[in-house]
Amino acid sequence: MVSGLDTALGQDAARAAFDRITAMLEAKAPNDAAIAARTALEVSPNDPNILRLLGIALIRLDQAEEAIERLTHVVRLVPGFAPAHENLADAYLHVGRIDEAIASLKAALKFNPKSTNAQSRLAELLALLGRGREADEVFQSSVGNDPERAAMVEAMELAKQNAHDKAEAIYKSVLRRKPEHVDALRLLGALYLKQERHSEAEPYFRRVTELAPDFWIAWINLGVTLQDQQKFAPAQAAFETALELRPTSAHALEKLGSNAMQDGRIDDAIGYLEQALAIDEHYVPALLILGHALKTIGKQDDAIDAYRRCAAAKPSYGDVYWSLANLKTYRFPDAEVAHMKSQLETLGDSQEAQEADISFRFALGKAHEDLKQFDKAFEYYAVGNEKKRLTVNYDPIDLETQVDRLIDVFDADFFAQREGQGSQDDAPIFIVGLPRSGSTLLEQILASHSDVEGTAELHFLLRLATDTGLNRLDGIKYPQSMHLQKPHQLKALGEEYLELASAHRSGAKYFTDKLPNNFIAIGFLHAILPNAKVIDARRHPLDSCLGSFKQLFAKGQTFTYDMYDLAHYYSQYVRIMVHWDAVLPGKVLRVNYEDVVADVETQARRIAAHCGLGWQDAMLKFYDTKRAVKTASSEQVRKPIYSASRHLWRSYEDHLGELIEFLEPVLLDLPYADQPKAIQALSS
Repeated sequence: MVSGLDTALGQDAARAAFDRITAMLEAKAPNDAAIAARTALEVSPNDPNILRLLGIALIRLDQAEEAIERLTHVVRLVPGFAPAHENLADAYLHVGRIDEAIASLKAALKFNPKSTNAQSRLAELLALLGRGREADEVFQSSVGNDPERAAMVEAMELAKQNAHDKAEAIYKSVLRRKPEHVDALRLLGALYLKQERHSEAEPYFRRVTELAPDFWIAWINLGVTLQDQQKFAPAQAAFETALELRPTSAHALEKLGSNAMQDGRIDDAIGYLEQALAIDEHYVPALLILGHALKTIGKQDDAIDAYRRCAAAKPSYGDVYWSLANLKTYRFPDAEVAHMKSQLETLGDSQEAQEADISFRFALGKAHEDLKQFDKAFEYYAVGNEKKRLTVNYDPIDLETQVDRLIDVFDADFFAQREGQGSQDDAPIFIVGLPRSGSTLLEQILASHSDVEGTAELHFLLRLATDTGLNRLDGIKYPQSMHLQKPHQLKALGEEYLELASAHRSGAKYFTDKLPNNFIAIGFLHAILPNAKVIDARRHPLDSCLGSFKQLFAKGQTFTYDMYDLAHYYSQYVRIMVHWDAVLPGKVLRVNYEDVVADVETQARRIAAHCGLGWQDAMLKFYDTKRAVKTASSEQVRKPIYSASRHLWRSYEDHLGELIEFLEPVLLDLPYADQPKAIQALSS
């Protein structure tokens, strides 16, 4: 409370009015508080304390515009009134004026540098806008106000250097001393989120929302980690809570749109995104996601329009240019190519700028490939991949060790001893393989059958497998934990998978699960769902690896940004698939992309027979099937057959030496005509 500038009420009466209105706000009676404040202001219209309380009441009544007017008057009367600046920031946030909210929080800190609330909120807003360096500086400036913050600043620096284990240890040490330290809880959750350890992040964000239920960005964090686990309903609830706290938040609406889109509710997604854009027509994340949503349902022209609006709003936003490139059928005009190149020359060194740099390089690679300038295209792809590789964690040895353990556990005896166990439901059809190997085309063919619905890339199977080794007192991890599963547990795991998948189904007898990485879990799949069908989408090794190398994935697939990593991953993929063929003969149908392109009917009939489907001619007219397609191939599978990328590796052959050398054993098994020149030389 500051000394009133208007003394008409008298000091005692002013204090009594202040206390009475404060009590009403604490009792969650903002309407009563507003009435009492207006009554007091009739006598003393310039009392800054009463004006401030009226501003708080108006915010809670969703009358933010008047709140801004009242609170602006307060800070003009008393420029150094730091709490009023914080309240003004709240009012600005309610109407989506984030830049002005940031300015108000900076003013609050100018007059009260020790306000941890203003520091935390300012850092959150800056981080939300991608201004990570400024956010870190604000956070670090508060070290002297909280003895634990020095440790957390160190942890943040370690996290930026990808020293995740050390950062995690520091956050946990803070929490051992102060289990309810909100910042430590949220930052540890954010660290897990960065590592895609979503199930571990979730309880930390939940605890933050329990301790600080008005911390709206924590609700956003919780929603994101739930969404990434495909827990779409609770994610929606979290985002809705954030929206209740910030009713005019374009960010919360954009998150609701993104969640609805991933949940397959495309109309809902577009509705949320349009609401966000009604608040801020230039809100870049909403424009980008709107483009993705329109692309998913085949409205390519509308998607391009949304992407171009996004680019106009933020010309340095590399992600939107990659999104245009990722349409695969889009061709950049010369002006856009020139713009992307000019951006590379002017981008700074912030994290946001580096991410934009990577996106521009992948987009320019696609632009030059379309012009058949393959050397120049590869140059852009190579540098983009090199930069991206520095931002991800991937250890090829971990994968090889994992494959060793799977082969050791899932041998022929394992399956012989468990014959007839698990859930006997035959509804799931799994399409596995490597990314960019034709799996979306196979899914579209299957989903054109009246008894099959295409769902999505479901992330349940691998999670269920890993969970069999979590929190065991004996410390036994997956896959060794599978030796300890009883028949009723295997059946329950199969039924749990089906229950999780049911949220993505609408009633067809069969459904597809097209997560490529499920190839590594076929042994687990057969143990819990022995009647599930599996199709391995296979492609020429060099086209498969090159396709991944040219793709900037939204998340995951961290092995794709280095030629050695790609080659090693491919070799381990082949190795484990050979093992599954040996111990589960006939379980997996291998379908080569090149064979589908050459003779789609023969391959479609093979697929139908393997899945126990009666033949339907609609499977040959897959391009007419109306359904949402979320992958990079969405436009390609809406055409009769897309063959332009078949044997594309030949155009890049001179740049694939490392890949060819490592994959020599695999390439030697190909027909002579399909081998690169270096391998043909070995055969002749």
